[in-house]
Amino acid sequence: MRIEEEYIKTGYFWLPEQQENKIPGILTIKDGGYIELEVVGLFDESIDALNGEDDLSRIIGHVEKDGLVTLDNCFYAEKNISFSGISKSKIRVNRVLSGIAYNKDVEITFNSLSFSIDCFDEWVSISGINVQNDWDNQTAIISYKPPEKISYSLDNGMQLEICFAYTLPGFPNITEAKITQRAYFKLSSETLKPLGDFTEIAYKLTSLMCFAIDTTVSLKNLTARSMEINKGNSSPVPINIYYRSNPFSEKSPKKSWHEMLFNYGAIKINAQDIFNNWLNAYETLSPALNLYFSTKTGAQKYLDGKFLALAQGLETYHRRTSDEKLMSKEDFRLLVDSVKNNCPEENIEWLDSRLMYGNEINLGKRLKKIIEPFKEYLGSSRERKKLLRKIVDTRNYLTHYNEDLKDKSAEGKDLWLLCQKMEVIFQLHFLKVLGFSDNEIKNVIENCYPLKSKINEI
Repeated sequence: MRIEEEYIKTGYFWLPEQQENKIPGILTIKDGGYIELEVVGLFDESIDALNGEDDLSRIIGHVEKDGLVTLDNCFYAEKNISFSGISKSKIRVNRVLSGIAYNKDVEITFNSLSFSIDCFDEWVSISGINVQNDWDNQTAIISYKPPEKISYSLDNGMQLEICFAYTLPGFPNITEAKITQRAYFKLSSETLKPLGDFTEIAYKLTSLMCFAIDTTVSLKNLTARSMEINKGNSSPVPINIYYRSNPFSEKSPKKSWHEMLFNYGAIKINAQDIFNNWLNAYETLSPALNLYFSTKTGAQKYLDGKFLALAQGLETYHRRTSDEKLMSKEDFRLLVDSVKNNCPEENIEWLDSRLMYGNEINLGKRLKKIIEPFKEYLGSSRERKKLLRKIVDTRNYLTHYNEDLKDKSAEGKDLWLLCQKMEVIFQLHFLKVLGFSDNEIKNVIENCYPLKSKINEI
């Protein structure tokens, strides 16, 4: 997750069952959600604890400005013991909840989770700020009307909202009058749900933004609320959440709308279906989605690895969306029985392993089926046939390193261009999964410069 301001807080920390044993420490949260707690001393300095493993599943703290914090799933990264003088130890922390202290076995549940994403304001492109300039009289009128929140019902029973936070000018404003607006997502549920249920949906929505914006974007500004956690009759207390969420890019991206695959304006008429289609796609397409995004987030450091991930992803995508086989189950069973009847007994086990996937169609045929709906964007019949052959030969060479295929496989710039073409195939199919019509996909291609450029290269 994106941490825009480095978080460094001093305070006292203790285990939930040992409140009397508080030790000083410094809690640090760096960009990316990397969390470390440096403490003076140890939570348990007994001989048994020194010889065994410590239970640091949950640590409570009280830090400057933020007050109570809960640190979840912790372990010692460095455990130092000093019999004279001061010893410091470092603890890795999986997750921080700022603003509350949970006892050891209490389940963490909430009614809502609010979060923003890199480039989300540019993607939404809705502003309540209005500027009227009168250049002749050298005057300007700036007004602000908060946009209304936009609400959608998700198939999982949650409510998804696009909301807008804002700040207005303070007083006195002699030299500056500043209005800011920030768009963010809000997931809510009438019943309490585990935090993991919310963060799972947040991850999937972030991946949707990665696809739509066509770059790696990260979660930021996570705030959860529970109807059971409030002060008197006031609204629920906001609990800030920090953890190492994926995807993440070290450099905060900058994207204008024409560089994106599509923005909110392109889907606002049927946005509820778009959001649900994407979330539901993870039920069957998560392996293919994960392979595609591994090539976009920098997980594949080398071009060979990126190509293999895309090739495997396309093959997996077809497996998950089609049950096509070489022949019917009955015909294949009869063929297998015939072959096994003529196989020596000592080779039956070997034959079974070879026939296990014997009714599967090969990669070339899968790719041909995949590109069929979008063949008009992928060159002439001859060019498409050449593209498929090059993908198959390169995949086979990089998988088996068969010298007979070396001269037929792509490398260098040709391999990079091949990856670009495979990425286009993925993007076109994901648009279809989201529910884009053929005309809408055509509009996306016309309005998205990067996608149009890759198709023109083809």
